[in-house]
Amino acid sequence: MFALWFRLIAVMLSIGISAQVCGFGIITTNSRTALFVSAVLEEKQVSQALDLSAKAAVLMCADTGEVLFEKNADEKLAIASITKIMTAVIALEYAAANDREIRFTSAMTAEGSSLYLQEGDVMKLSELVKGMMSVSGNDAANAIAFGIAGSLDAFAELMNQKARQLGMTNTHFVTPSGLDHENHYSTAKDMAVLCCYAMRNREFADIVSQKSLTVQFVTPENKQQYCNNHNRLLSMYEGCIGIKTGFTKKAGRTLTSCAERNGVRLLAVTLNAPDDWNDHQRLYDHGFSCTTLFSAVSAEESYRLPVVGGEQNEVIVRPVCGCSLTVRNDADDQTNSPVKTSVLIPHSVDAPIEKGMVLGEIDVYYREKKISSVSLAAAEAIRIQKEEC
Repeated sequence: MFALWFRLIAVMLSIGISAQVCGFGIITTNSRTALFVSAVLEEKQVSQALDLSAKAAVLMCADTGEVLFEKNADEKLAIASITKIMTAVIALEYAAANDREIRFTSAMTAEGSSLYLQEGDVMKLSELVKGMMSVSGNDAANAIAFGIAGSLDAFAELMNQKARQLGMTNTHFVTPSGLDHENHYSTAKDMAVLCCYAMRNREFADIVSQKSLTVQFVTPENKQQYCNNHNRLLSMYEGCIGIKTGFTKKAGRTLTSCAERNGVRLLAVTLNAPDDWNDHQRLYDHGFSCTTLFSAVSAEESYRLPVVGGEQNEVIVRPVCGCSLTVRNDADDQTNSPVKTSVLIPHSVDAPIEKGMVLGEIDVYYREKKISSVSLAAAEAIRIQKEEC
């Protein structure tokens, strides 16, 4: 406790703020410093209250990427099978264009957890993803890597390229499965960024939300395999909708999860966490208690656009859907909101106009970062004005 107070006083003095120590209190006339002190103490209190077993952890808003809680979030650590999230993302994006059939060979075998594929088995790429994500099959991960890139090394380069695109600056992949390797690592924060991206893929989100599923083989014909999802949080925590477990000797227990309540979607990542199931429940209880849903765009709002050459002089445009973002409870008002919108519409539009034609958009920003765009569409059709004879 004394160390914390001395650290705070040292920071205040270093920025030229006078302070007086009164027992266990600090008196200062600088409001900015008082807010800083309050924030540090609050963070310390939250950390002590959560009492996580994890060596590293992050709790993040899935829609904005805002970090609600972190512990050693940028420390590079082994990550085990949560690596397969990246493997699945790449595979599903490839499968969307070409859901190719992959024949299992002896070169694809792997130690550890398995889908128990046999040489000569043939499965579609998307089915391999289902098996890999449910039972954490290392053989399925290798099959995906060989099927897409031809080798584990070539697939690892695809993984690292995707990581760079997503801004995962403290991550390096070597294997598609997450088996231990000294150059295979990530951080809690980087993995949370990956999870945010992955959960926006509807097929991915559907796969990881299922407590059990059946995978279909091409060869042997009509063969199916029933798989139970290893993620116990799907049953343990109300609102949990995914995503992946992991374990190796070096990494310990690793876990990524996603939960949703009243429209608020949060993501949690723990690395090297002996008590990860309880860690995640504590993180979510904290996160849902301090966040709310903020309406950035209402589907009911409307704008009028001048029409040139039409039977009517203007057309009404409305958002095709609403847009809400997760914010902290103390930011849930218009004056203090970190959410901003920018309406982009032309000065005028030419007839004819079809109902539903997109004529503009509303860009949604969170702390100056663009999060989403909502199209503005014509609420009615307007025909060209007929010339008088």
